[in-house]
Amino acid sequence: MQTQIDLDYHAALAVLEWQIEMGADEALCDETLDSYALPDKAPEMARPKPAAPAPEPGPGAMPMPVAPVALLPEGPDPVVVARAAAEAARDLEALREAVGAYDLCELKKGARNTVFADGNPAARVMIIGEAPGREEDLQGKPFVGAAGQLLDRMFGAIGLSRGAPDALAALYITNVLPWRPPGNRDPEPAEIAQMLPFLKRHVELADPDLIVLMGNAACAAALGQRGILRLRGHWAQAFSKPCLPMTHPAYLLRQPAAKREAWADLLEIRARLKG
Repeated sequence: MQTQIDLDYHAALAVLEWQIEMGADEALCDETLDSYALPDKAPEMARPKPAAPAPEPGPGAMPMPVAPVALLPEGPDPVVVARAAAEAARDLEALREAVGAYDLCELKKGARNTVFADGNPAARVMIIGEAPGREEDLQGKPFVGAAGQLLDRMFGAIGLSRGAPDALAALYITNVLPWRPPGNRDPEPAEIAQMLPFLKRHVELADPDLIVLMGNAACAAALGQRGILRLRGHWAQAFSKPCLPMTHPAYLLRQPAAKREAWADLLEIRARLKG
């Protein structure tokens, strides 16, 4: 006998977020569905009766109104415009200006700042996060809130810092999206697709030795996959660079027990750099 549990909006949203973090990517029915139990003979579909011909209009009759045809929205393709702007950037400063001048993403209208990057562009390690939060939007830098402070401590434990002048000990940090989504919601696929040309060019110009993909949105942009708890700890290839997916520091703040796995990932990064 199944027990129905009444959840309010916030509790239901928390359960859904937990399921996504655990790698659930498909909804299941309450009862098992046997897809092989098909009927021996497919049911016959009833044939629609032919519509009666419209009567001929008499002399002086008004013409029948014609339903309006929906038109596709006019304007340039946002992805094509982003790709052209990104390819035209010859250095990181030009790319920063190109991102700031891009006006076809709706997120920009509600953001206070364009969050481009932080750290040493010559660093061997490039971290790609998801999107700015409230503090990042206010300061114009990625990973400066509570999750960013944890990120600094995590990488400091293996001798890497965004403030290090030496490229061997430095970090370079950016996000998939440069503008904060309303309510800190997850980036939408269309938003990721719009900004992906800028991210690809960002990696090309920074040219790190390896990339750390922080969270689901970063994995969706770079690998075309989600399910960070399944992906984390396994090296992959994206943007012609070795990439290691890791759980986002915001998740570690909610689930401190997962810090043990994050530490194992950090040791992987240190070993890769030494090797």
